[in-house]
Amino acid sequence: MSAKILYGYSGIFDTPNQITHAAEKAVEHGYTKFDVSTPYPLHGMNKAMNLKPSRLGYVAFVAGLSFAVTFVLLLWWMNAVDYPVVYGGKPFFSFPAYIPLVFEVLVLSASISTVLAMLFVFFKFPNNSHPLHGTEYMKAVSSDKYGMLIQADDPKFNEIDVKKYLESVHAVKIIPIYWDNDEINHKHKILEPKFILFLVAVAILNSAMVYFVYNKVLYMVPFNWMMDQQKQSAQQHSLIFSDGYGMRQPVEGTIARGYLPYEYKGQPDLAGQKLVNPIPVSKASLTLGQKKFDTYCSPCHDYHGTGNSRLRGQFPNPPSLHSEKVRTWSDGRIYAVITEGQNVMPSYATQLNPDERWAVINYIRALQRAMNAKESDLK
Repeated sequence: MSAKILYGYSGIFDTPNQITHAAEKAVEHGYTKFDVSTPYPLHGMNKAMNLKPSRLGYVAFVAGLSFAVTFVLLLWWMNAVDYPVVYGGKPFFSFPAYIPLVFEVLVLSASISTVLAMLFVFFKFPNNSHPLHGTEYMKAVSSDKYGMLIQADDPKFNEIDVKKYLESVHAVKIIPIYWDNDEINHKHKILEPKFILFLVAVAILNSAMVYFVYNKVLYMVPFNWMMDQQKQSAQQHSLIFSDGYGMRQPVEGTIARGYLPYEYKGQPDLAGQKLVNPIPVSKASLTLGQKKFDTYCSPCHDYHGTGNSRLRGQFPNPPSLHSEKVRTWSDGRIYAVITEGQNVMPSYATQLNPDERWAVINYIRALQRAMNAKESDLK
């Protein structure tokens, strides 16, 4: 029978003050490979053990920042260089829209990198068959006692001196901890074939259960009741109506609650005669008009209304808003164009409500006056 190899000496204490005092004295004695076990976190223990701040924070910072910056560069390349697309007047690279994505990537990458670094770099793939497991020491400190372990590989370890030291700090029980042969010869049992087979079996069983639930169970009664309920889905053929259409047109002449229909459909000249801008020119209306103009109008008309499209030839350039024809149009005539569209310009009635359309017209008038200023405007 081979002799057991000593892993270290442990001492058990009754109170938090005793274990804190023992940790401070261990530092004074020059021990560097010792650890403290308590049933709950003790305030000030890090200071008592003279522990340096964890380097995991640096790993999280560097990894999170690196992945976040790489992700931002990837988004910039895809949206501003490789495949630029204009969305409602936004710039090719709109960073505020990507903040939630970048934040999630930063947190996820920092978390995963921290766990991997802790397992494989700092802890060197920790042993899942540790000599402390199942010992009297571990049972005590997991309940209501406090313990200290001084490892045998500490540079200042001496069995007699360590026992005297633990007695001097009033340890109520001193317990030697030994390696057993199985722990020495098979430190990393997690790599054993039977454990790998266990992981494979769990993965296969889990995959089979997920497949069965999502592809079979959810299509059985009663889980499929919401799916198979008697209803008419969009674009679905109807067996009730004679024309076979499931999507019905509103009854002619009906008006939605809170909706005022546009009276001059197909009559832009009449709209120009009858409609009057109800929104007075003010700083608020001009600010709103500029915001909506920059978002919906500037991609084609540019920010100054000159017609120099920012869409790089994707659509024909519109006429300038500073032409004599447009400047002499009434506000109602411009409102009709915004509401119904004209030539290749589509209607913007779904993007801009009536008040926003009038505010845009106020801003267009301000642009026209700025670009065609008279001498009296400069005084």
